Amino acid sequence: MATKTSVIVTDDLDGSDNASTFSFAYQGTAYEIDLGKKNSSKFSNAIRPYVEAARRVPSQRRPAKPGHASRADQPDRAAVRAWAREQGLKVSERGRISGDIVARYEASH
Repeated sequence: MATKTSVIVTDDLDGSDNASTFSFAYQGTAYEIDLGKKNSSKFSNAIRPYVEAARRVPSQRRPAKPGHASRADQPDRAAVRAWAREQGLKVSERGRISGDIVARYEASH
């Protein structure tokens, strides 16, 4: 037996069907609202003069989370695995390498 799920997006203001999601930001806070044809026109007309007078701000990339190294900052995994085997440590052929093994590798190099 198959299950079919339908998602119906309705206008957040008046409940009308066939709404679309609009994203915007105001005073540093991002918002989303689902609007049908009538309310999306009202929204667009209301903000048009402000958008036309405004300047675009480039999107900002979020900084890496503290304590999370980027791939470029990590040692070569093949080299870590080869070193671990030479040291008699158990390491898998693929997948994650334990933090303890990586730390020992970095301490020895």
